[in-house]
Amino acid sequence: MNFKKKSILTLFSIVITASAIGQSRTVATNRILSANDFQFLEILTATIIDSSRIYPGQKVADQMGNNNTGMTLVKPGGRGSYPAFWIRDYAMSLESGFITKEEQRNMLMLTASAQADRTWITKNGSLIPFGAIADHIRMDDSLPIYFPGTYSFEEQGTPQFGRTPPYGDQFFFVQMAHYYIKSSADLSILEREINGTRLIDRLEIAFHVPPSRLDNHIVTTTDHFRGIDFGFRDVMTITGDLCYPSILKFRAALDLADLFEKLNNTTKAEKYNSIAQKIKEALPLVFLDERGMLKASNGKGSQADVWSTALAIYYDILNKENTDRTSRFLSKAYENGHLSYKGNIRHILTTDDFNGSTAWEFSLAQKNTYQNGAYWGTPTGWVCYAIAKTNYKLSQKLAKEFVDDLRENDFRKGLEYGAPFECFHPSGHTQNPLYMTTVSCPLAAFRAIVEH
Repeated sequence: MNFKKKSILTLFSIVITASAIGQSRTVATNRILSANDFQFLEILTATIIDSSRIYPGQKVADQMGNNNTGMTLVKPGGRGSYPAFWIRDYAMSLESGFITKEEQRNMLMLTASAQADRTWITKNGSLIPFGAIADHIRMDDSLPIYFPGTYSFEEQGTPQFGRTPPYGDQFFFVQMAHYYIKSSADLSILEREINGTRLIDRLEIAFHVPPSRLDNHIVTTTDHFRGIDFGFRDVMTITGDLCYPSILKFRAALDLADLFEKLNNTTKAEKYNSIAQKIKEALPLVFLDERGMLKASNGKGSQADVWSTALAIYYDILNKENTDRTSRFLSKAYENGHLSYKGNIRHILTTDDFNGSTAWEFSLAQKNTYQNGAYWGTPTGWVCYAIAKTNYKLSQKLAKEFVDDLRENDFRKGLEYGAPFECFHPSGHTQNPLYMTTVSCPLAAFRAIVEH
């Protein structure tokens, strides 16, 4: 197969579509960026997603073999990084609009087929519960890897990456199914059996895998049973009640409620709407600090978390009073230089670092590298959305800085360029070029921002 030819043809079609979409959406609903900047971001996103495709039979890294799944996979970025199918990054990129219905259906079925069909313990002593969703799936043999830090089925599940699988992937699985049905109207897929179990049943089972409080459904963990709260900080130790996966659970509950409404099952629709409402009520009570920032947890790593805070506003979880207070605080933090660098966002404000040696309380990464103080583009759109609630012009400024950096370091200029990077820091640290969610997530959020 001529992968290069197929990729070019696919990209040509996508870019033409992106150009048309970019013009119409920018004129009709979007002024956060100029028409030119918005179209640039749409085309760059389409290009990055295309470079992230692994076609059947293709090899992207020598140690990982060929893609033997029989389908096109979307990995977290271009070139040779992350050579597998990662559920989280893929699900977070769906709302970009650049993944076909056929690709969505195939990857949804692959994810469902890799769902744990029993509870078992890895050789390293970690537990994989029945119904767990893989962190990533190998492309050569389709084996599920439920934990970060390895591509080995046999060696997965070491203590530094938790004793149970990360909590977010179960909710992203629900999101994948909901988005596919929304974009395809293929409601019948919910009744399809995968290894003897209907998809709709698999979604419910997955939803209930992460441990939660009995009263408010907030996701929770302990030192002994610790799971990673969210894969974009899998080198952190965060315990107690967990904010970010609870936000993901809120969205997944609404998605399930919507699916059951479509299936005319009002009892279950009401059940999941009720769960979403309880999480919405509990989140500010458990995590909100006096400044309007949501803490990552109330145990280890209980620090004000920019990503959780912005995402909560993006999903309309906080009431207007709290939203406005939080928006003003983030605006001030941005103006004071504590929030961003070249339009990219830290997990933690520079003023909120745990101490001089680390941003997060417990981290496997050195300070100001990777997830422990580097700057990421993935949450930029959510932060712009939050700031726009009270200061639209400031939100425009942050979005413009983000796009300007992408233009300056655009990987298409040559091999010495790499934007969009996964993350970077002014010290010179960079991580993984051609990273998908760095552009796919902001693009979706920028489309949603309107002037207040």
